[in-house]
Amino acid sequence: MPEAISSGCRTWYVVDGATDGPPLLLSNSLGTTLSLWDAALPALTARCRVIRYDTRGHGRTSLPPGPYSLETLGRDAIAVLDAAGVERAHVCGISLGGLIAMWLGVYAPERVKGLILANTGAQIGPIERWDQLIGTVEAKGMGAMVGGLMERWFTPGFRARRPDVIANFRAMIESCSPTGYAGCSAAVRDADLRDAIDRIRVPSLIIVGTQDPATPPALGELLRDRIPGARLAALDAAHLSSVEQPDGFASAVLDLIASEAPSYG
Repeated sequence: MPEAISSGCRTWYVVDGATDGPPLLLSNSLGTTLSLWDAALPALTARCRVIRYDTRGHGRTSLPPGPYSLETLGRDAIAVLDAAGVERAHVCGISLGGLIAMWLGVYAPERVKGLILANTGAQIGPIERWDQLIGTVEAKGMGAMVGGLMERWFTPGFRARRPDVIANFRAMIESCSPTGYAGCSAAVRDADLRDAIDRIRVPSLIIVGTQDPATPPALGELLRDRIPGARLAALDAAHLSSVEQPDGFASAVLDLIASEAPSYG
């Protein structure tokens, strides 16, 4: 089992796809595992060397005591790149994963070739809502979160069309550690990169879901406006756009990667 070691955490990761393709690191959202990317994976692996991992406290990655910080999660991602033997990669993240990708773009630019920031924001508030969420998870467990998350993650039409997908994500949430979920929620609560993202100097694509109640399009528009040269793509989806619109999501990611000169770290 491939693992990366960082700050007392053993991060589980997998590598798929074209061995000679451009490296693409995928960072998943709060409460999900690396299987978040399954729907978009075939298109991505046809062109890229895709590196996926379970975030600290999620999936098969270990569960150090929380709370966690965005910097800690960012250094976990760097450890995954190191373990995979990748000097520089395009980094794509959804929600929490997008914040991790942004942190890399600001504080570890030498490791980043390009950024895809999906369904995320430089600051995702308010703080009081995160405190309430953490308290609920700690007191009642993940079962208390399932119904609300399905409504925020997927549009009503998608939930009706794909009950199989919804069942899989319900099970994913129910199996998530409350400690890991609360620890990563604290990282999102405390993160505020609004005054730092103008230092990003790599090609950046912002993906928003037009029906996303968790990270509304306005958060993505702020990223586009503050990150030099960033462009924005809108998909007809709620929060997990790579699941609802995998073809459009993968196409947008690959378009950004194809626009770069083929010099892979």
